Amino acid sequence: MIERPRLLERLMDYSKSDFYPFHMPGHKRQYGNNEIRKFPNPFSIDITEIEGFDNLHRPEGILKDSLEWASEVYGADKTYYLVNGSSCGILSAISAAVSNRGKILMSRNCHKSAFHGVFLKQLEVKYIYPQMMPELGLQGGILAEDVEELLKTNPEAEAVLVVSPTYDGVVSDIKAIADVVHRFGIPLIVDEAHGAHFAFGRVDEFPVSALKLGADVVIQSLHKTLPSLTQTAILHVRKGYIDLEKLDRYIHMYQTSSPSYVFMASIENCIVYMDGEGRKKLGEFSESLTRMRGRLEGMKHLTLLSDEIIGQYGVYDMDLSKVIVSTRNIVWSGNQLSDVLRKEYHLEMEMCGADYVTAITTLEDTEEGLQRLCSALLELDDQLGARSGSGSISLQEAGEMAGQSDTGGVLLDFTIEEDCRYPIFEAMDGRRYKIKISEAIGRVSAEFIYLYPPGIPIVVPGEVLTGDLVELIMKFKDLGLPVQGMEDEAAEEIFVLEEM
Repeated sequence: MIERPRLLERLMDYSKSDFYPFHMPGHKRQYGNNEIRKFPNPFSIDITEIEGFDNLHRPEGILKDSLEWASEVYGADKTYYLVNGSSCGILSAISAAVSNRGKILMSRNCHKSAFHGVFLKQLEVKYIYPQMMPELGLQGGILAEDVEELLKTNPEAEAVLVVSPTYDGVVSDIKAIADVVHRFGIPLIVDEAHGAHFAFGRVDEFPVSALKLGADVVIQSLHKTLPSLTQTAILHVRKGYIDLEKLDRYIHMYQTSSPSYVFMASIENCIVYMDGEGRKKLGEFSESLTRMRGRLEGMKHLTLLSDEIIGQYGVYDMDLSKVIVSTRNIVWSGNQLSDVLRKEYHLEMEMCGADYVTAITTLEDTEEGLQRLCSALLELDDQLGARSGSGSISLQEAGEMAGQSDTGGVLLDFTIEEDCRYPIFEAMDGRRYKIKISEAIGRVSAEFIYLYPPGIPIVVPGEVLTGDLVELIMKFKDLGLPVQGMEDEAAEEIFVLEEM
């Protein structure tokens, strides 16, 4: 007999452990601030649309007042509470901005939900490629001149969608991009899921929100960087370039018909906090972050992504609350560093790439937590510089700490541009057959392939699986990275299109 799983018990046990979260959600499981402490037992406030509590799909009372108040806080013409996460907002924005089988310009590093929106509306997509940071293997920003050039050669495009900040905290010049897009008379949609705190940070601490820089639709995940429950997000819209009635209609299509009052209360409570006590705490957090980063910049073997990159590779600004540590100068992969931090120091990272790790820090992080991360990285950096027989560990021994062998260095630049043969919707709905990924060179993919997190597609349905792409995917698998998207959970086989 299979023992019944006990997720709740597992979660409760984990919450009592000393594992510290450098990942989402942004509340970091802290119950200390005044507004969070006011939050009661969720079962006691979990209701449906009863008298006096309004209806999110037709707000006329308390929810209407709450939404209007939120739009004033953010300076939007209209704000929506999203209980289906930012994915719901991205799907709604794409559907409202682009007609069926129309064309959209979209940054290639968009979240998978944007590609799902392209599929659902059967759109043609032209990609805007971010710049690359070759020394770190990370993606930089989107250049306004690249957007302009693509709009000139694709005049039928109905909207532009970009991600800013990226998962790594890279911010593009949204004002310049918005100016370009508006000259062509179409809306700019910004996936600002990882920048929900921008609206509350002083200009000299955190980047400015895309909403203040001319974007027409801005989607933010409160739960990623602010103290709100997982799955809570908001969408802001400005009048002028977007059909508000159409946007409203699609939001109600993609939003669940049974919106959680617990989630809605969490959203409102988060904004109340951030509009008051949270602003001050965000400033204090920025000071703590500056001190920690100052110490980490002294690392000799691990490399910290710093604001020195601003002005290069399309990077207009940086969200320094994302702590990106590169392993390019050592024998470890990003997965190995993440494993060591988890196993030896009980620090859980948000994600790891082929040769870097990402730690999400927020204003709810404790001084003790930040100190633990800083001390662990500095200690590992010292150990990585040691040689055998010195009383510390050798590089080979360091690799073994992660339970994996020496990778010999990982230098993977994800700069491969797509060879698109079919639209996404044709490839996903066409006749297909399964083949080993290692044998799929030259075939057309009928599935997505991505690392999750962050959920940015490496391969999109309709694209040719080139030798370079297959080699990259196999390397990611060898490194133990979370290669997902295919129906085959083992990520050994992929469905490819049966071409006539």
